Amino acid sequence: MTLMRLIYASHPFGFDDLALSHILKTAQKHNAAANITGTLICREDLYLQLLEGARADVEALYEKIKRDDRHADATILVQETAAQRLFPMWAMRHDPAKSWMWTREQVSQGAVEAATRDEVLAIFVRLVAEQPGHLSGIPQSCPMSHSKS
Repeated sequence: MTLMRLIYASHPFGFDDLALSHILKTAQKHNAAANITGTLICREDLYLQLLEGARADVEALYEKIKRDDRHADATILVQETAAQRLFPMWAMRHDPAKSWMWTREQVSQGAVEAATRDEVLAIFVRLVAEQPGHLSGIPQSCPMSHSKS
């Protein structure tokens, strides 16, 4: 199997804890069955999601995600093959937005769409590095894999 990594951003409609809980439960069930792993960063103005799995499965899931009416403007930021998963144990992990991410003003001014592949991937690499016991899972080729945060 060729492992594919896809990261997209979108803008939520009506973001609340109930909607987020439903998204996560559905994703965890579906993704576990499809051997898709990843994480979702959510806040009122931004969804940022990383998906990893077989190319056909990830592409099919992204097509379904694009049609979901709980968000708009889904835009692929990174789409690439990967040597290993960043989140191998998570069918769908939820990470609240971090203070070191883009501000709402930066998002509204297009910072997400203007970000480079390395800048986007570094967000998820940093999430991995912040988790106890997961540091060894960071691919050596990823940005920030050798830095301390």
